[in-house]
Amino acid sequence: MRKHQGRLVAGGSMLGALLLAIAIHHGSPAMAQAAPAPARPLDPQTVAINAQQARQVRVSDVIQRDFAPRVDAVGYVDFDQDHVAQVGSPYAGRVRDVFAKAGDKVHRGQVLFSVDSPDLAQAEATLVSAAAARAQTTLALERAKGMAQVQANAPRDLEQAISDQQTAEGNYQAARRALRIFDKSDAEIDRIAATRRVDGEWRIASPISGTVNARNVAPGDLMQPGSTPSPFTISDADSLWLVANVSDADATQVRVGEPMTASLSSLPGQLIHAQVDYVSGSSDPATHRVMLHAVLHTPPAGLRPQMLADYSITTAPASRHDAVPADAVVREGTGAMVVFTTADGLHFTRHAVQLGAIRDGYYPVLAGLPPHQRIAAEGALFLSNALALQSQ
Repeated sequence: MRKHQGRLVAGGSMLGALLLAIAIHHGSPAMAQAAPAPARPLDPQTVAINAQQARQVRVSDVIQRDFAPRVDAVGYVDFDQDHVAQVGSPYAGRVRDVFAKAGDKVHRGQVLFSVDSPDLAQAEATLVSAAAARAQTTLALERAKGMAQVQANAPRDLEQAISDQQTAEGNYQAARRALRIFDKSDAEIDRIAATRRVDGEWRIASPISGTVNARNVAPGDLMQPGSTPSPFTISDADSLWLVANVSDADATQVRVGEPMTASLSSLPGQLIHAQVDYVSGSSDPATHRVMLHAVLHTPPAGLRPQMLADYSITTAPASRHDAVPADAVVREGTGAMVVFTTADGLHFTRHAVQLGAIRDGYYPVLAGLPPHQRIAAEGALFLSNALALQSQ
């Protein structure tokens, strides 16, 4: 009996093993559902996101834009120093009258102020004395000539009269030239010599036509040569300088004739265009910047000297490149600049790219971006973090 039971157990065991083998061979639906599907290998440069995560990413086409190499600098607006005059008195004296004020339009030769000048008074007195001596010696020479005709004097007397008259004539002409230094006209000099009136008033005129930008003088002030500030500053209001200070590293790229654009916070939204007229041949040892300027003719209303400005100088012709917005670029810890491309908005591929200088919020792509791609224009940093987590 025990032997028979043992055979049944053994037979049952063999039957169970046989049924298990058949089930594995033909496949059981329950077991197929329980077995996990094999994981598909992932591209280490590609990250997949779901539809909810895709809301954090904005996808757009890659566009092309023109990019021109340029140098950026800061500076200011200044008077056109080729058409500005600091008007003062080269001789000491006291101011008698002032005939112009700040803001006045003046023309060349217009009197700005007058000075009681001891030097001018001395020069006028010298002219009066020289004119009197000239008249006296001229009369003496005429008498000597008349007496010589009747042999009433010695020959040397005539020679002496001629010498005296020539000396007086030379002194008179020297006195006239001295008064021309004080801007006296020939008519004024003739009047002084004829009336023998010494006034000493030196009337100082504007050497150029323009606008009075500053007046620093009043009647009664004592003038000294070279005093600062100058009594009057006259400038041409129709011409200004756009002055820029370029770093040493960028100065070699700038040439005369290149276009320059100025933007000022005082004139928002308004760009001022000019051309570089001058580049300094030396760098400032304190700031290590090179000064350059452009002459701006007929400046726009509201533009005034000493206003601060930002400048952009185009140094080469523009070239066309693929352009990506700044938000599409991620700078990785290694320094690599990367963007993410996509075909379906859910799978994004990392590309290390070579970029140029940013212009107006866009980078030119010089290399590394396949053609005809769509990119993650926003949310690139989120994709970079997701790719980093995926690779861990």
